[in-house]
Amino acid sequence: MMRKTVLYDTHVQLGAKMVDFAGWQMPITYTSIKEEHTAVREKAGIFDVSHMGEIAIMGKEATDFVDYLFTNNVRAMTANQILYGMMCYENGGVVDDLLVYKYNDEHYLLVVNASNINKDYAWIMQNKQFDVDVVNQSDTTSEVALQGPLAAQMLQKATDYDLSKLKFFTFDDISIYGHLMLVSRTGYTGEDGFEIYGNAQAIKDIFEKLLKDNEELSPCGLGARDTLRFEVALPLYGNELSELITPIEAGLSFAVSFDKSDYIGKNVLEKQKLAKPKRRIVGLELLDKGVLRHGYEVYHEEALVGFITTGYIAPSTDESVAMAMIDKPYDKKGVELEVAISKRRVKVKVRNKKFYHKNYSK
Repeated sequence: MMRKTVLYDTHVQLGAKMVDFAGWQMPITYTSIKEEHTAVREKAGIFDVSHMGEIAIMGKEATDFVDYLFTNNVRAMTANQILYGMMCYENGGVVDDLLVYKYNDEHYLLVVNASNINKDYAWIMQNKQFDVDVVNQSDTTSEVALQGPLAAQMLQKATDYDLSKLKFFTFDDISIYGHLMLVSRTGYTGEDGFEIYGNAQAIKDIFEKLLKDNEELSPCGLGARDTLRFEVALPLYGNELSELITPIEAGLSFAVSFDKSDYIGKNVLEKQKLAKPKRRIVGLELLDKGVLRHGYEVYHEEALVGFITTGYIAPSTDESVAMAMIDKPYDKKGVELEVAISKRRVKVKVRNKKFYHKNYSK
């Protein structure tokens, strides 16, 4: 049975094309990926991300437990701060990448990927050797993401809270259209943006009112969400990260702390960092005609040297580009390789994996 978010009927009324994603009926597009993508880069877009998972960890040893599960340094966090990182297996492979929201030393919220909710919750419970309560709040929490250069001024019209005080990667309880919501400022698009969490009816009201009150706000589907994160080299679990791809190989060492006490997978990640990984995620640029797609194999002469993790014609630049996991020494900028597209080979060149450059608002 396919699940529906509280906004399902609203999506249908807005003309969305609905698809199955992680067991949910979700909008992939309303108009086109290109139009929605451009709207977020130039003005603002709003996404239904109610399918995402939220797991609360509370209790006397909450800080110890989250720090043990998570690659980044939880002890260095202040109240109302958000940190990006991963939960890893003992072998360094990734259970999931996630955001940790810190309320205080005894209360954290883990925001996890929709496709991994059950697996993540089971993993957390399996490793619960601490005095904590773990509550999976995913079924009672809905979420929308408002993203783009006009996001702050649009949301400011709906609240008395001074949003300029809400800094990047922090959160607070904020009244939006009279509903008290958890509001954070992170973003998965390369633009300034806000995530709004709360009960289903409040989220429905906020989504509809924001669209009604802002002519320049576009509803956006998961298609544009993927192209937006891709252009700024943000990873997607199952593509750039997986149980077979470590954070070090994915180029996400910034989210892995080696200055903290033991956590699951630390030994392997530390060894890999010191020895330097044998492969890594790089950017590829297509030199021929075509589109590079997830799963395509990459060759140097006759040797298989990697695979594409995500590929598109980048809507912001119109270049045919990809992120790919490439073996060393073929991962250096400027190296020419070939990608197998059905029965033909096309030429590609290794380049920077960030395809679009724009500063986040701080």
